[in-house]
Amino acid sequence: MIKTPYYLIDKTKLLRNMEKIAYVRENSGAKALLALKCFATWSVFDLMQQYMDGTTSSSLYELKLGRQKFAGEAHAYSVAWADDEIGEMVENCDKIIFNSIGQLQRFAEQTEGTVRGLRVNPQVSSSDYLLADPARPFSRLGEWDPVKVEAVIEQISGFMFHNNCENDDFGLFDQMLSTIEERFGHLLHKVEWVSLGGGIHFTGEDYALDAFCARLKAFSEKYGVQVYLEPGEAAITQSASLEVTVLDTLYNGKHLAVVDSSIEAHMLDLLIYRLNAKLAPSTGDHTYMVCGKSCLAGDIFGEYQFDRPLAIGDRLSFVDAAGYTMVKKNWFNGLKMPSIVVKQLDGTVEVVREFGFEDYLSSLS
Repeated sequence: MIKTPYYLIDKTKLLRNMEKIAYVRENSGAKALLALKCFATWSVFDLMQQYMDGTTSSSLYELKLGRQKFAGEAHAYSVAWADDEIGEMVENCDKIIFNSIGQLQRFAEQTEGTVRGLRVNPQVSSSDYLLADPARPFSRLGEWDPVKVEAVIEQISGFMFHNNCENDDFGLFDQMLSTIEERFGHLLHKVEWVSLGGGIHFTGEDYALDAFCARLKAFSEKYGVQVYLEPGEAAITQSASLEVTVLDTLYNGKHLAVVDSSIEAHMLDLLIYRLNAKLAPSTGDHTYMVCGKSCLAGDIFGEYQFDRPLAIGDRLSFVDAAGYTMVKKNWFNGLKMPSIVVKQLDGTVEVVREFGFEDYLSSLS
């Protein structure tokens, strides 16, 4: 039995998402790039690169990871590039997307001959969280003035719009894309490619996949552009779990169970957005608050139902644990880092990476 905690990536479940992405590529003409900011566990890239066109990044290190570990295109984006990053960035990317006109012009000479794009902020989004809303007031994410964008149109060949966030509503996607067309349609005719970013949950259950494909194809044909999608969560949704073990139980007005993991260290995104982890199964008459083992008072995974009282040594499985987990895991409290385990398509289970004290030691100095 594999020692907990560990992230378990199930390639069979991952394949379901890949097949939907392949369907969209085939029926819409869009290309799909994995958003490494959400998921960068390269031990399963051998499968993913068969169904996707490459990667998109948010930093130099992500860019280099994508270039080295994932076949296909490598798109480079950063909110702001530093002077000492530009050389390596150009060496490793197929396209660079600048966040601002200022950066585009500042690095114009160094990026001459590289395919260049500009992030454009349509000032509408699907986000329910101000923290994650790219269209929030005073947003630094992209240029919003069509007049200013048109003034530099000769220096670029494409745009990136990223305004979808956990959007599982095709109608809302369609509506926001129409807003983009209304504001920037005259400029879309002047470029060769358009990335619509990530945050579109088109691999989810009951998504209007054929309508989505038709909308993308019509958009591409209308403006004569190659459309790119940047699925992150959509690529890996429901494909992994965080496996943990109960270390202690106690009662303090509620039944509590402490496990050998931490939401702050191992599922940080949920803590940031104040969301509960998803536990499967969670049915029965016995309610427990499942807590992490860090010293943070609010290190709580959530409250769940069980069919019997929990006991020390019981194993629990937090599902849908791929996105924004492994890329955000940290060494808070010096807690043991979860191993990374892959269940292959043939059913064999392989521990692909374990972390120990030396890894903790080398993360500091």
